[in-house]
Amino acid sequence: MKTLLLFFCLSVLLLNFCSSQEKMNIVVIGAHPDDCDIDAGGTAILWAKAGHNVMFVSVTNGDAGHHEKGGGELAKIRMAEAQEAGKRFGVKYVVLDNHDGELMPTLENRLKIIRLIRQWKADVVMGPRPNDYHPDHRNTAILVQDAAYMVIVPNIAPDTPPLKKNPVFLFTQDGFQKPYPFQPDIAVDITSVFDQKIFAMAAHKSQFFEWLPWTNGTLDQVPSTEKERLDWLAKWRTQEIPANIRQSLEKWYGVSKASTVKQAEAFEICEFGRRPTDEDIRKLFPMIK
Repeated sequence: MKTLLLFFCLSVLLLNFCSSQEKMNIVVIGAHPDDCDIDAGGTAILWAKAGHNVMFVSVTNGDAGHHEKGGGELAKIRMAEAQEAGKRFGVKYVVLDNHDGELMPTLENRLKIIRLIRQWKADVVMGPRPNDYHPDHRNTAILVQDAAYMVIVPNIAPDTPPLKKNPVFLFTQDGFQKPYPFQPDIAVDITSVFDQKIFAMAAHKSQFFEWLPWTNGTLDQVPSTEKERLDWLAKWRTQEIPANIRQSLEKWYGVSKASTVKQAEAFEICEFGRRPTDEDIRKLFPMIK
């Protein structure tokens, strides 16, 4: 009887503990189907594995990103690839029906982003910085920044209930230097899930094994078998961790653990969203420990 009572009490305590662990909602926004994967795929996997809700949003349908295909045919291919990638990442993947290469930061598009963020009840929103070589990337960044703060304003997009507090908005990493270089306020060790990230990215076959190699002049180097392609993609995406990101890793993980990190993703805090403290960041990024 005592054993059963003890088991019951432990079960109740465990249930209460699990229910007290609030699940977070994260939105990663990119211009094209595959942008979110590159910028935050490893961190998304870690969030998803911990039971949090992650949504990738491509603001365009990618219907111009190919050297042989285009239009509706390509949009269907890229939608299917995005859905498969979402399964591999463990996230929901949304593709909006805006033409690739023609995205503009219109009020209509801003309201779409505001509604998506509200519907997901986002705690964290990620997107590109506004200085970038591609107009779709720049305009996606403008749309995301213009949604910040407005997501809590009731009279904007009144058909969708506003959020009670502004999410933390973050920029994803890039290498552009002007007008100022990327600042890695947060760095996440993704070494343990890097292989899964590569496998998930590989779902975008039309991009990583066709279009992007064509633009780089390396199409003739793309392997034919799946394993060789995964190895090739992993080698392509593996880069030495820059000194400033290594320093950020040391801040969050400590010098000893940071020295073992082989793959990382970094994020910059956008001043237009909620300003998180270091304690807030550790709660939002529970994989940092």
